[in-house]
Amino acid sequence: MNAESGSGEESAGTSSLDLLHPTLAHHIVHTLGWPGLRPLQREALPPLVDGEDAILLAPTAGGKTEAALFPLLTSMAGRTGEGPSLLYVCPIKALLNNLLPRVQAYSGWLGRTSELWHGDVSSAARRRILRNRPDVLLTTPESLESMLVSTKVDHRALFQNLHSIVVDEVHAFAGDDRGWHLLAVLERLGRVAGRPIQRVGLSATVGNPDELLAWLQGPGAGSRPGRVIAPGVHLRGPGALPDEPPPGDVQLDYVGSLHNAAKVIASLHRGEKRLVFCDSRKYVEELGHSLREFGVTTFLSHASLALDERRRAEAAFAEARDCVIVATSTLELGIDVGDLDRVVQINAPGKVASFLQRIGRTGRRQGTVRNCLFLAVDQSGFLDAAGLLHLWGRHWVEPVRPTPEPRHIVAQQLLALCLQEPEVAQNLWPEWWEGLGPFQQGAPIAAHLVKEGFIDLDGGLMMIGPEAEKRFGHRHFTELTSVFTAPPQFTALNGRTEIGSVDPALLAGDEREEGPRRLLLAGRTWMVTWVDWRRQRCFVEPVDGGGGKAKWDSGGHLGSFFHLTRAVREVLLGTDPAVRMTQRATDALAKAREEHMDLVHPGGSVIVRADNGDLRWWTWAGARANITLATTLGDAADPKQQPNDACLRLNAELDPRTWSAAKSAAQERVVLPEVSVRALDGLKFNAALPQHLAERTLSARLADVEGAAALLKEPTRFLRL
Repeated sequence: MNAESGSGEESAGTSSLDLLHPTLAHHIVHTLGWPGLRPLQREALPPLVDGEDAILLAPTAGGKTEAALFPLLTSMAGRTGEGPSLLYVCPIKALLNNLLPRVQAYSGWLGRTSELWHGDVSSAARRRILRNRPDVLLTTPESLESMLVSTKVDHRALFQNLHSIVVDEVHAFAGDDRGWHLLAVLERLGRVAGRPIQRVGLSATVGNPDELLAWLQGPGAGSRPGRVIAPGVHLRGPGALPDEPPPGDVQLDYVGSLHNAAKVIASLHRGEKRLVFCDSRKYVEELGHSLREFGVTTFLSHASLALDERRRAEAAFAEARDCVIVATSTLELGIDVGDLDRVVQINAPGKVASFLQRIGRTGRRQGTVRNCLFLAVDQSGFLDAAGLLHLWGRHWVEPVRPTPEPRHIVAQQLLALCLQEPEVAQNLWPEWWEGLGPFQQGAPIAAHLVKEGFIDLDGGLMMIGPEAEKRFGHRHFTELTSVFTAPPQFTALNGRTEIGSVDPALLAGDEREEGPRRLLLAGRTWMVTWVDWRRQRCFVEPVDGGGGKAKWDSGGHLGSFFHLTRAVREVLLGTDPAVRMTQRATDALAKAREEHMDLVHPGGSVIVRADNGDLRWWTWAGARANITLATTLGDAADPKQQPNDACLRLNAELDPRTWSAAKSAAQERVVLPEVSVRALDGLKFNAALPQHLAERTLSARLADVEGAAALLKEPTRFLRL
């Protein structure tokens, strides 16, 4: 069994088994050997059996999967009808692959079947599923969309018996556009099935579970019963003082470079299995290569490695002992990589929630504790780590906020509905998403789709138009099933074996470089032998030594969020993170405080004029807030700048008097940042929106209005260095 299943260690829960189907209860006791259920599993039973919506909140390995499945399978056992009664949705395919054997075992005890359907499942397997419809279907939102719009799937027959859905890692959906897409698809599924769908979300880490529940319920919030079930989970705001530090052995070290990080990892905890997280694919590759040079058995996992390459690495890591796997967040979400001893974090993740997921991969064996070693490779990463650990020490987790103004998802859904249904009445389409927030302002978008030829009208009926065929019709409209635009990448092949994909900028190279291009991929150095620019692929051969380069488009990462950057400010002002720190870390913190002494002030923010006349406002508010402030201040801010997390440049002509006037004027109304037309390329389906609406959507996503408003209320003081 995967450790996530969590055997019930409390015999007091035995009586709660009476609510379960007798066969299921028998197998829990006799097959799994559980004396009873965990607190979360006990509390979830009555409401889920009664059909309530819920958010189940527990630490990683807290038994959330069983807490949802056991009562939902019990309800399923009393139903008749063909086709899936339960959907189990995950944000990543690997997690679905990992869960399938458990779900098949549980449903099999009741004589029911479970199957897997996602992008890597073969056409033959899909045809088999359509012939012999399973009772439980594990899938992704994108695959649900493809089933609804496919001419090969009778979606009404397939989903006629659907009653409930489990959304695993629900916070991972809610924080981006995939969440809005999922909610919109659920509304369509409910209409196809002819009933409201019971919704159960699972999460290990979220700071606002009540808001998350209301979001997951969609238009049903308030009209359908729902509850947050989180026994023993206590979350506090950033200003609250904890009764005691969070459990776990956490240490912060400053090593100064990625090469030094490899040296430390190679020398520590030999004989143990270590999982190292990096928050860039480039760092994964460079660290993996360095570890191998130190003689460490090393495996790699990130999204630009070929699927087979990732699977081989993860399988080998699960079976080995004295080894390291270096990964991005691909291994954050509960995938089983065997019996793990240590987690190491390079610099810091962007959120406390991510850290909780990562440290939760350890301490699953009896007699062990959760642990994480932070290795900072530069000062910026060190301060981010210190700020994040300060928040963690206060038991604070950031709230999950849905992405604002998802108009492009409304456009995508309207086009998908026209593919799904042979006839969509022009005046009745809102009924498919009745009450779901973004669609209440969908009329201008629908009118634009008709005007521009994305949708044709025939006697008041809507159907796919020629412009939609032109832009999204490739390979049976597969572009419509995904809500993200991926930057272009070239497939790297060694013979017929796919290694992964690389940024085309690496293949173009630098004219000053001589000789063949060298790439770093899968932790190895490759020489590029030929580039097929038309088919977007390159052929490589392995070579000894170094010199390989790794690079990928970061996707326009804007920097840290408001609360994390403010926590860094608190650390610079003298607050120590509640973790063990090495002497190197202690020295690095003292140095950082000295260097930033004039850039932070406990009574507010600081405006500093340098000797060269440069005027900077040190807000420590995060890049989004600073971008918003720069726009709001107008002429008082320097228009030629790219604000960072810590500061923004002001008009050098300002003095304390004119600054006070500019600040007072800005407090009247915070203004959203302006966006360039070129930036719209990163917003998928923007072509299906009027340009002004696409710009408003992107502008709202660049902004931090609350953070900007908070800074404008703080006192500021002028300094000259």
